[in-house]
Amino acid sequence: MSITSNYTTLIFNIGDVLFYWSSQINTSISPNVLRKILSSTTWIDYEKGRISQAECYTVGGEFSIDPTEVGRAFQDTCDSLPQSNKVIPHLKACSDGMLHIFDGITSAGVGGRKLNFGFYKAVTGADPSRTISVDDKMENVLSVRLLGMRDVVFYDHHKVVRALYNLLGDPVERGRQYLTVNAKKLLSVTDSGIFLRENFAQLLILEATDNRNLVNLTDTHRTWNFFQGKPLLTTEEFPSDLDTTSLGLTVMGGPEDVAHSVMDDMLDYIDDDGIIQTYFDHRRPRIDPVVCVNVLTLFYSYGRGHQLNRTLRWIRDVLLHRTYLHGTRYYATPECFLYFVGRLLEISNDAYLEAYIKPPLIKRIQERIGADGDALAFSMRLLLCAYLGLRNDLDLRNLLALQCEDGGWEIGWIYKYRSSGVKIGNRGLTTSLAVKAILKVQERFHSPPSSPSGIPAVPLVNQAYYNTARSPPGCFLQHKSDSSVVSRSQLYCN
Repeated sequence: MSITSNYTTLIFNIGDVLFYWSSQINTSISPNVLRKILSSTTWIDYEKGRISQAECYTVGGEFSIDPTEVGRAFQDTCDSLPQSNKVIPHLKACSDGMLHIFDGITSAGVGGRKLNFGFYKAVTGADPSRTISVDDKMENVLSVRLLGMRDVVFYDHHKVVRALYNLLGDPVERGRQYLTVNAKKLLSVTDSGIFLRENFAQLLILEATDNRNLVNLTDTHRTWNFFQGKPLLTTEEFPSDLDTTSLGLTVMGGPEDVAHSVMDDMLDYIDDDGIIQTYFDHRRPRIDPVVCVNVLTLFYSYGRGHQLNRTLRWIRDVLLHRTYLHGTRYYATPECFLYFVGRLLEISNDAYLEAYIKPPLIKRIQERIGADGDALAFSMRLLLCAYLGLRNDLDLRNLLALQCEDGGWEIGWIYKYRSSGVKIGNRGLTTSLAVKAILKVQERFHSPPSSPSGIPAVPLVNQAYYNTARSPPGCFLQHKSDSSVVSRSQLYCN
């Protein structure tokens, strides 16, 4: 399955997309009358190239305005444009330096207005599926969608720039670059903005990337503590926990005798119901389904899963009765539970577990496809779906749209403080799992998604059409033959 496709054409509306018209124009014509002029039949004929500029300015007579004043108003508008550009400098960057050809085309040049099908057919040729249109006018967006183009609806320039990066760039390479640039600095952060150093997310990043150079980990010989150094937002003394220890032993490996010794100790922390607890501290009798799943993963990976049969039955009940839907004691989302259950099956490769857990797990993850979530939730769903052989184009599109300009993904929440409800996330973790999810989807499914409209393109755009519909008369873009043509192209008004 290819996440990318070959977009070759960009169509922009100059007015209110590439440039913002100045509100400080010195003219006696009111903004309301200017809008009416732009919607008049005379102006429409000018856009289509049927009348000259001088003939167009006679539209002032329809509104009892001197044609000279109309011309002066739009000339002042043209003069304000070069100072307002906020999108052009990003175009070359988001196309990975591959945007070399910059052709100008106007609605007059094709004899049709931009909201007419004729204009779009003239600039896209026979393959509108390889065309991206950026526009703030919904009537234009409708035409674009009906022709099968990829539309980007303009709300503000930040969202447009992000959309173009995501449409024209390679999401995997951009994600990897973000991780490399931020290596050793992939810290976790609370939803209140407090950064903290902890081991759990670092271990998951290492597992997802297989790159020790990206993470910082606390050296340990036996058990692991969630925190690195002094605990934050909790008690001053914070015990090691079975959750981080289980993850550490499965990710980092180590001597088998040490792992078996630690598991022997863990068996002392089973409650009266036969459920494994969270901390190596009998004064903190806490249970959490995700913690139990991670401990089960450790035990099954060493052939000792049978020692936690009652814990396994409880986990299956949690799965069957959907008691994870609002998260768990320490984990923020239902995807956390489902993802780690899938990880248990994948790592253990146990036939009994597969028969016992896999059928209900398939049903439960199918229920989550398309549900609301953040980038981490989408990544976890996609990884689990890929492992189970379930195609999930919807969450793939949602995930790709959340990639940021710097190549990383927006933060996703993974765990939370029980007492305060404060959530903890890590952009490095979200980005690591997002990259891994995209690669797993590509590996598992070879045909393109059912709806390609949200799938990014390869970093190659060889034409960019800047349309002047609804732009001041006399304004046009002149091509400069240079590899940095995007930043060197200029808007001229005659």
